[in-house]
Amino acid sequence: MLRVVVLGAAAGGGVPQWNCGCEGCRAARNGGPELHRTQASVAFSGDGQNWFLINASPDLRQQLNATPQLHPREGVLRHTPVAGVILTNSEVDAVAGLLSMRESSPFTIYAHEKVLAILASNSIFNVLNEKHVRRQPIAIGEPFEPRLTDGARSGLEVLPFAVAGKSAWYLEGKAHPGGNSGDGDTLGLKITDKSTGRYFYFIAACAEVTDALKAEIDGAALVFFDGTVWQDDEMIKAGLGHKTGKSMGHVAMSGADGAIARLADLTLDRKLFLHINNSNPALLPGSPERKAAEQAGWQIPADGTEIVL
Repeated sequence: MLRVVVLGAAAGGGVPQWNCGCEGCRAARNGGPELHRTQASVAFSGDGQNWFLINASPDLRQQLNATPQLHPREGVLRHTPVAGVILTNSEVDAVAGLLSMRESSPFTIYAHEKVLAILASNSIFNVLNEKHVRRQPIAIGEPFEPRLTDGARSGLEVLPFAVAGKSAWYLEGKAHPGGNSGDGDTLGLKITDKSTGRYFYFIAACAEVTDALKAEIDGAALVFFDGTVWQDDEMIKAGLGHKTGKSMGHVAMSGADGAIARLADLTLDRKLFLHINNSNPALLPGSPERKAAEQAGWQIPADGTEIVL
C-alpha cells in the first residue's frame, strides 16, 4: 500500500511568511493554525515503516516533529524512518532542510547531476558526512528503486521526467556548477508501488503545461501540482515582487494557459495544488478563487494530510 503524507503545502517562506503582511499572512496570523502552511514537501512509503522525502524544505525539522509516522522508533536511542530524500530542484525551499539532517543518520540523497553539482559547489552541505549520506545521481527517463538504509529493496519505483522550468534563482547571471545547458534543474516524479501498481505524480514546479506533460499524467489516481500563484502577475499587482509566476518557473492556477484550464480534460482521480505562495488567494477558505479551484475538482491540502493508494 502506497502512503503519502503532505509535510508542507506552501511555497518559499511558508504561510505566514516571517516578514509579510499580505492578506493571506494576516489571516494566518489572526485566524488560527488551520491557515498555517510550511514549505512544500511530501513523504511517501510502501510499507508504512520506511519513508522517503520529496524535497527537504527549510521547515523540515518542524515537519518531522509534527508527523508521527516520521518519528524515531520507540525505545531506540538514535533512529529515523527516513531512508532517502529525492530532490526535484535546487531552490532554497527544496534543499535547505538537508542541513537539519546532519546528525550522522544514514540516508541517500537522490538528485539529477546538475542539482548534485550545486550541492557539491557549496561547502556548507559537507556537514552531511558522505560516510553516512550517499549522493546518488538520477537521470531523466530512467526509473530507479530507492533503497532502504540497509541496502534492501523498497519495492518502490521512481521515474524522473523533465518539466518546463528554470535553474535556482540564486544562480541567475552566474555560471551553473552543473552547466547551463540541458534539462535537469526541474523534475517531475512518478512514484509507483511495484507490488500494487498504484502510483502518484509530484510536480511542484512547472512553468508550462505542455501536451507531453498532459499525456504523462493522464489517468493518474493522484497528482500533486504546482499551485504557486493564482494569476501570473499577482505578486506584481499586490506589490510583493517584480516577477511573474512564469518568470520564476511556475504556471498560474487560473487563465487559459493555467493549470486548471489546461488539465481540465484529463482523467485524474485526485488532484492537489502544492507549493502555494502566500500571495495566492486560493489559500483562503471561502475566497472566490478557492471556490473556483474546488469546483474544478482541485484540493488545497493542509499540512499533515495523509493519502493512501
